[in-house]
Amino acid sequence: MENKEFREKFDKEYQNLCVVEKIAEIRHRANLTQDTLAKRTNTTKSAISRYENSDYKSYSMPLLNRIAGACGAVLEINFVPKNRKIKK
Repeated sequence: MENKEFREKFDKEYQNLCVVEKIAEIRHRANLTQDTLAKRTNTTKSAISRYENSDYKSYSMPLLNRIAGACGAVLEINFVPKNRKIKK
């Protein structure tokens, strides 16, 4: 982790993995299938599947907000100083 370039790439991938994990987690907590969530958010099952795939990197705020709402939650975004770890 001392290599700056490696650390930056790692941090970006970790951030993306956290988004994926949170989407899947909130969907499971709401006891929804990808298909049901897709219907509730007026999108497709494949779109939900993409959002839960760690290779996907083009999230849209409107769909993230609809996913949160369909799962009985609100979307929060937090900016933290680089020298401080993000709280889970």
